[in-house]
Amino acid sequence: MRIGVIGCGWLGLPLAERLVHEGHIVFGTTMSYEKIQLLKDKGITPFLVELNEEHVSDVFNDMLKEIDVLVVNIPPGLRKNPKSNFIKKIKLLINYIEKSELTKVLFVSSTSVYGGNQGLVNEDISPIPNTESGRQLVECENMFISNNGFKTAIIRFAGLIGNDRHPINFLSGREGIKGGNDYINLIRLEDCIDLILKILRTDRFPFVLNGVFPSSLTKKEYYTKIAQQRNMELPCFMDDSRKIHRKKIETKYLEYQGVFSICK
Repeated sequence: MRIGVIGCGWLGLPLAERLVHEGHIVFGTTMSYEKIQLLKDKGITPFLVELNEEHVSDVFNDMLKEIDVLVVNIPPGLRKNPKSNFIKKIKLLINYIEKSELTKVLFVSSTSVYGGNQGLVNEDISPIPNTESGRQLVECENMFISNNGFKTAIIRFAGLIGNDRHPINFLSGREGIKGGNDYINLIRLEDCIDLILKILRTDRFPFVLNGVFPSSLTKKEYYTKIAQQRNMELPCFMDDSRKIHRKKIETKYLEYQGVFSICK
């Protein structure tokens, strides 16, 4: 396949590398001129694309002409810039896609579309976000799903972890941590890539999938275990005799659970 990846960062770059390794022709965008050579060295055809709320570089049109499927992998970024409008950015992208001949889009979303108190949820449960980031993601999902010009697969990833990115690194040794009885909702980087590849291979368009490691561990149980495995100082969670379990995310598509590695 000829695949375009918007956003060659922590997830997008290793995804693009894996696609190249499997024999696909891969095009990737970056907003950094310094990253152009890095993408070339990894066998990815680079496109320097500026994307903001008012503008998308016209060179994006050139990439759309080259590909069979587009992976949109850009986070809302509201933590760094709470006033930013992710919806406007996605509307601009969709306008470009509508004018092209592209028929398939894979949109990387997040399980933050589900509110913290929604309890047990899967793909049949309508999201009720309680954060601005989740609200904007839901609206963006709906824009993709309702568009008749192309088919969209949406994958909602839980908390992303990897060898260089794990919550235990800042939880270790902390005291008075809240939410110890909440369930963990996490997924490893490798599993994210495997799920995306499976959707592409099986041509699941349109489709909505929750990408989350299947687990019934609480945060207290999980992070205590991980700290012990890594010989790190244990995190100290607040006592909560009420045993409140809040959001627990699952997928109803059991055939997709087989890709998961041990969440450690």
